[in-house]
Amino acid sequence: MNIKIIRVFTIIISVSILLISANSIAQGPDIKRNLDQRVITFLEKHRGTWVDLNIPMSDGKILYNLIINNGYKNALEIGTSTGLSAIYMAWALSKTGGKLITIEIDNERYQKAISNFKEAGLSEDIDARLADAHELVKTLKGPFDFVFCDADKDWYTNYFIAINPKLKIGGCYTAHNVSDRHWGGGEGTEKFYAYIKKLPYMDTSVDESGGGISISFKRAPIVK
Repeated sequence: MNIKIIRVFTIIISVSILLISANSIAQGPDIKRNLDQRVITFLEKHRGTWVDLNIPMSDGKILYNLIINNGYKNALEIGTSTGLSAIYMAWALSKTGGKLITIEIDNERYQKAISNFKEAGLSEDIDARLADAHELVKTLKGPFDFVFCDADKDWYTNYFIAINPKLKIGGCYTAHNVSDRHWGGGEGTEKFYAYIKKLPYMDTSVDESGGGISISFKRAPIVK
């Protein structure tokens, strides 16, 4: 092939690559804005309809901010219900480049959550699993840097013990219906909160502005 022709082809290919790259860069912010608008529209549409064991929307914003502010990417939720908390977390993870694994044991709630994830535009950011968390949590490889637990309260401590070795240093373990004032989820959450507060490598506090969320940052390796 003529050298001049080869050079022309090279230039054409180079220009094409630059145009594709520029187009991708230009579309990036638009895609994020479109997703933001889609999630916001979804949340507004369904405001006031979240029953069946979902968290208050104000607590969803707490989870969202924890992920965004700390750049978390590998998240786990124990107890999906119909998906409100997962939507807030996946929305944040879509910005950090992460993904959420969420577990639900009830098929009806699981199917509704799947539908909600699709409507909110977050299906690709969520690995939703229909399973018994008592068994599945023990088999997950991790590591995780963010965990939200909102399942059966009597098993809260067991869930934490199973996940703790897979939680990164600097990671955050959160649990719902936990309170300093004993109005939360009952004896199970009280035992869990008493347990995690005593761990010297976990920095634990509670946000009681909504349904009560314990927030525990792992500051050092596990001390036995």
